Amino acid sequence: MNSVTAGAGHKVIVLDDDPTGSQTVHSCLLLTRWDTATLKAALSAPGPLFFILTNTRGMSAGEAAETVRVVCRNLRAALAELSCEGRTVRPIFVSRSDSTLRGHYPVETDVMAEELGPFDAHFLIPAFFEGGRVTRAGRHYLLIDGVPVPVHETEFARDTVFGFRNSDLREYVAEKTAGRIAAADVRTFFLSDVRAGCGARLRALSGNVCCVVDAVEQSDLDRFALDLYEAVDAGQRFLFRSAASLLTSLANLPAQPVPPEAMSGYARSPTGVVLVGSHVRKTTEQLTALLREPTVTAIEIDVDRARSADALALRDDVLAEVGAAHAACKTPVLFTSRSERQFADSAERLRFGAAISAFLMSIVQALPQTTGFLISKGGITSNDVLSTGLGLNTCEVVGQILPGCSVVCCPKGHPRYPDMPVVIFPGNVGDSEALRTVYRRMAGQS
Repeated sequence: MNSVTAGAGHKVIVLDDDPTGSQTVHSCLLLTRWDTATLKAALSAPGPLFFILTNTRGMSAGEAAETVRVVCRNLRAALAELSCEGRTVRPIFVSRSDSTLRGHYPVETDVMAEELGPFDAHFLIPAFFEGGRVTRAGRHYLLIDGVPVPVHETEFARDTVFGFRNSDLREYVAEKTAGRIAAADVRTFFLSDVRAGCGARLRALSGNVCCVVDAVEQSDLDRFALDLYEAVDAGQRFLFRSAASLLTSLANLPAQPVPPEAMSGYARSPTGVVLVGSHVRKTTEQLTALLREPTVTAIEIDVDRARSADALALRDDVLAEVGAAHAACKTPVLFTSRSERQFADSAERLRFGAAISAFLMSIVQALPQTTGFLISKGGITSNDVLSTGLGLNTCEVVGQILPGCSVVCCPKGHPRYPDMPVVIFPGNVGDSEALRTVYRRMAGQS
């Protein structure tokens, strides 16, 4: 990709529904607060993009809409104040969500269009190459052992909150909008369009028309981003609902300063803590592999006890086991019980998840100050670790330790864990050995 973004004054502003959208970039800010002053500081900071961690995937649709609305209004205020001060920012707005199509669509893009529009088009671009998610002929696939599987045939489509029936993104839009946007009205940018150049089509869009974009490799989105910026410079206004790979192309960053294999250089010691909240099958496979490591100690957390009157005693027991593991120079691996649970509805599931997260965060807040690093497995879990467990208003992504797994660092002035690196590890990323690999890299093991 050429340097079309360099010096052009564009700032990519990402409303991220969990903290894993930074999984393909580096040297950018993550915000867990969105007051006007914090947003002004992020808009004025160097770098082509920043992330606002809304955590809306862990909320009901109504709560998500209200959260996004507040963020958007504060963004408008921050941009207006900067403009009055003579500092003009040219924003590109992205609603970043899951590459397997789970999330509050169209709720979030509808609110963003109301508050930040009007837009000439909004685009669905869920490709995430590091995780094996590609879009071809308007259909979205997950590569499993190299075989493209329509995403509606995977476990993610059976999510009790965000389930769906269609891998064809045009039909997905019609399904999720309950027919408000018909499949036939969705514009498709096929691979041939993207690779040949689609600048003229982009400049002709109007009326917030819905578009989907094919992409099977990063160069596809690099070319699309080139045409996109030229259309924006010509006056077009676009909104994006995307996974992480589009952000790689929009940011156009150089290689990260520290290679993945050298990330142990950020660790304060080789003894850390691993926290596993995600329950997808891939996470359970990765956990099983990690627990074969001789330098880790397994600590299973009974979720029923965590929600009972005995929760405080359980917390003390877990922290005692963590302390004992550190005394033995071992890294404790904390994980919730893996048994399958059925819920009456999505609201009950969200309440259950919130209760378990609150318990886990009470543990994070009291981990030994000797903790050298923290690996957080699961998107919503990681958001709560950053915002509640560690109490961070902002932090910086220093790079990726594995494709799709970001490393951020606590600030030097953190009252309990200064400079401690935290790995944000999405639930649905990596092969069966990925969690073990990340642990070994952070611990400085070959």
